Amino acid sequence: QVQLVESGGGLVQAGGSLRLSCAASGRTFSRYGMGWFRQAPGKEREFVSAMSWSGGSTRYADSVKGRFTISRDNAKNTVSLQMNSLKPEDTAVYYCVAGSSTDVYSDAYDYWGQGTQVTVSS
Repeated sequence: QVQLVESGGGLVQAGGSLRLSCAASGRTFSRYGMGWFRQAPGKEREFVSAMSWSGGSTRYADSVKGRFTISRDNAKNTVSLQMNSLKPEDTAVYYCVAGSSTDVYSDAYDYWGQGTQVTVSS
């Protein structure tokens, strides 16, 4: 069992930056692929980014490539998402996820955090 708790969300102006963090507890954190999804009001949940358990493989949605960077620290059981050049369309609840892969489909992830709100004003 893995428990995930996100932090770092908030309100920022367009062009600004935020850093989301996810603290994981439970056994074998380092063996899970970790990632982030987001869900905007009235829209379906969508994949943002994921990283393999070793950190050797990363994946990003086209909409965030070049602006967001995922990282993890297996020693500290944390995964982070650095978000730069934020746009109003990045506004959403961001969820930390853990699973056996780094797939773009939400079904691939067994564990989900409660989410943290990110709001980007224009």
